[in-house]
Amino acid sequence: MDKGVWDFVVNGPFQPTKIVEGKFVSKEFSLWTPDENKRAYYDVKAKNIISSALTLDEFYKVFVCASTKEMWVVLEVTHKGINEVRD
Repeated sequence: MDKGVWDFVVNGPFQPTKIVEGKFVSKEFSLWTPDENKRAYYDVKAKNIISSALTLDEFYKVFVCASTKEMWVVLEVTHKGINEVRD
């Protein structure tokens, strides 16, 4: 697909921010630049790709996840187990 899509699976979602009084705060959607919109869209695209490849049972495990990264972690634990289980 696109390197940007895989980046969201590995690193988590993108949230545009701005600096207010020396602190980073989330930008309102209406203030996002075209580049920020494109980057945020990668997470939506990645969630769609993963969701369409899952069985119905697997889909129900991840459909409430807020990000692609979260979906990926749930699927990894489901299929590989956590370290304690593998040991």
